[in-house]
Amino acid sequence: MTPIALTIAGSDSGGGAGIQADLKTFSALGVYGASVITALTAQNTKGVSAIHNVPADFVTAQMDAVFSDLDIDAVKIGMVSQRAVIEAIAAGLERWRQSKVVVDPVMVAASGDKLLAADAVDVLKRALIPRALVITPNLPEAAALLEAPTARNEAEMREQGERLLALGPQAVLIKGGHGSDAESVDLLIGPNTFTRLAADRIATENTHGTGCTLSSAIAAGLAKGLGLSEAVGAAKRYVTDALLAGDRIKIGSGRGPTHHFHAWW
Repeated sequence: MTPIALTIAGSDSGGGAGIQADLKTFSALGVYGASVITALTAQNTKGVSAIHNVPADFVTAQMDAVFSDLDIDAVKIGMVSQRAVIEAIAAGLERWRQSKVVVDPVMVAASGDKLLAADAVDVLKRALIPRALVITPNLPEAAALLEAPTARNEAEMREQGERLLALGPQAVLIKGGHGSDAESVDLLIGPNTFTRLAADRIATENTHGTGCTLSSAIAAGLAKGLGLSEAVGAAKRYVTDALLAGDRIKIGSGRGPTHHFHAWW
């Protein structure tokens, strides 16, 4: 059977993040990608200039159309900016009995633009995060979810990851890409497991969509039948290689995208 992954996220008109990054990642990793669009953004490598939210009932219609016909093996959830949309997604996951769910709590774009309404954060924590197999916050997102200062070291990352685990996901991958050490360290934390994933920090401006790419790469691994630890490890390697190859492409005048098809182009 062909592995199929679904991304539920916002569209990036610049093509480097969101739905576009997810579908590129699925394709690069040998997985068929389907999509449910939660928002349209007017966006490029320099920032987000406008957001048009998709109504919750149309998000529901997209989900029902996909799940009623395609055998979805894993789901990745990215930008969900409104309370009603988050509730509709949570209801759809329940209705269609989805368990391999990766939630990337996208709250702020790399440019600093806010992508999640302030009144939607509590709904995200209450309705969606507990349905996740794994959530993948970066350091600022983890801090925002916990209303805490940004973690400054691995000990604080682990402590915040364990606090996020208490919100109900089966695992937390807290990402250290925003750190400043020589290594970029991610921590995978479960109720009885702990894995440290490290890679050399890569000096590149082509980092747009890195978080979207990592979470969709995890979903791709899950869709292909990998266990969570295996899927996370494979995704970390894929993103590291995509960052290393990022300077081989020149896209836009701001923060360019990672090179999703580095193994092919």
